[in-house]
Amino acid sequence: MSPAARRWIVLLAAVAGVALTARLGAWQLSRAAEKEALQASLDTRGALPPLPAAALARDTATAAGQWHRRITLAGRWRPEHSVFLDNRQMNGRPGFFLLTPLELAPGDAVLVQRGWAPRDLRDRALLPDVPTAGGRVELVGQIAPAPARLYAFADEESGRLRQNIAIDAYARETGLGLRPLSIVQTEGGVPEDGLLRQWPRPAVDVHKHYGYAFQWFALATLLTGLYVWFQLLQPWLRRRRTAR
Repeated sequence: MSPAARRWIVLLAAVAGVALTARLGAWQLSRAAEKEALQASLDTRGALPPLPAAALARDTATAAGQWHRRITLAGRWRPEHSVFLDNRQMNGRPGFFLLTPLELAPGDAVLVQRGWAPRDLRDRALLPDVPTAGGRVELVGQIAPAPARLYAFADEESGRLRQNIAIDAYARETGLGLRPLSIVQTEGGVPEDGLLRQWPRPAVDVHKHYGYAFQWFALATLLTGLYVWFQLLQPWLRRRRTAR
């Protein structure tokens, strides 16, 4: 391979490396901006008066406009349809999110993210026994989309222990008329159920994204500096010494 060809290959590799690392840095900045915007929306809507229960959305488009609004609901738990979402953390501890449908009226229900329970460290498949009140209950919460999806090998899951849940698919599975949203419970239900409800703020880890962005931009700068030094400055210095 000729020296000219090698120089072109090194140049193309350096440009590709700098472009990739800079793009990854910009992506991390965009993720930080998204979380900050989401947190701002949550704070703004959370400061609004509670949404009347009768106004709770029945369609996806309306539901998106109600996310993060506070609401008070009354109904009857359907614990036979409870689901534990695995690999969920609260305060840095691994465990489960417990989701239970709340029947507002016959044929009308909403999926409630009731809280977090720790995992049994000896048997990760052992589910906690969480008490569920019978009869009519009242709870306070915030309107939210379905819980964030984690990577899973199977698109559809069944049983009480799952990795993810899609509200429309779960409505078909259970035969419940679930609204196209969920409720993140903050108060009410059974106070002594042992569940934690210290729900994380979306922008709580925003500094992590800034840190990653700094690392990627630093790597892009390093690649640029190495190329300039080895491919431009060193040959120029050698030519100067030879010319003397």
